[in-house]
Amino acid sequence: MIKYMKKGKIAMTITIGIACFALVTVMTMQFKVVNETDITEIENMQESELKTELANWKNRYDEINAQYEDTMQKVEEYKNDEESNDEASRLVQEELEQTNTLLGLTDVHGEGIVITLKSGESETPISADDLLIIVNSLKFAGAEAISINDERIVNTTDIVNILDGSFIKVNGQRILEPYVIKVIGNQSHMESAVTGNGGKVEELQTLGHTATIEKDNDITIGKYNGEIKTDYIE
Repeated sequence: MIKYMKKGKIAMTITIGIACFALVTVMTMQFKVVNETDITEIENMQESELKTELANWKNRYDEINAQYEDTMQKVEEYKNDEESNDEASRLVQEELEQTNTLLGLTDVHGEGIVITLKSGESETPISADDLLIIVNSLKFAGAEAISINDERIVNTTDIVNILDGSFIKVNGQRILEPYVIKVIGNQSHMESAVTGNGGKVEELQTLGHTATIEKDNDITIGKYNGEIKTDYIE
């Protein structure tokens, strides 16, 4: 869309140039006619003829003046359109950036928490389901961006166990312990979502797994590097 607007500006500039060139050409032709007019012929004209000729010249002047005013009005309209296009282009760019942020297609940074998980001596290791429950809890608490081992979590992210839980894949990429979950959002809300009232992190600690939560005022979460596919949206 931005390329289209740039082409529109170029076309607008060319149109203004053509209009101004046409106006100058018409005025030049009129001045040329005046210069080539035979003065002797004018002197020999009768008063009625002079009045008629004067009226003709006045009509020509009025036509040229009307053309000039029309051209200037169009130039002003083009300028206003250009300013409107600039504003529209800025708004489109802002909307695009906001959409890309929501889709996880841009790097982001801000305050939040970092959760680090590592399986302990429990017979049941930390699973993909555990990570999924934590991610959903954070989303419900208002998380604005989440990553697991630097894999950005988006709407199409899959978090699955492979080979009966031998390892976990996120976004189709194998991840290994420790599992580092970065979250951007309100620090108190994020922490409460996974610890308070039997939160999943607290539960994992009870089962003997190692789990730590650290607050960080400048967390950076990288963009999603995969391809967002849709099967039914046209």
